[in-house]
Amino acid sequence: MVETRIAPRYRVRKPAKIEYGGDKIPCTIRDLSVTGAALELSDLNAEIVPEAFTLIVPEDGLKLRCHVVWRGAFRMGVAFD
Repeated sequence: MVETRIAPRYRVRKPAKIEYGGDKIPCTIRDLSVTGAALELSDLNAEIVPEAFTLIVPEDGLKLRCHVVWRGAFRMGVAFD
């Protein structure tokens, strides 16, 4: 398999929150790069996440605007805006 990502991703396990329209949904960042991340969610929450939102990473004091680039049953990939 040929790697086509712009930046290398690093495996992590960081708690985070998806924030949109006043709601916050818990998630876990599973891999991370300077351009995006893979997020893990419960199956109930994955379907209600909009195409664009703010990812809050309390551990690092970050609030990152991002948009969804792919979705799975329990995971989604996002690119940072």
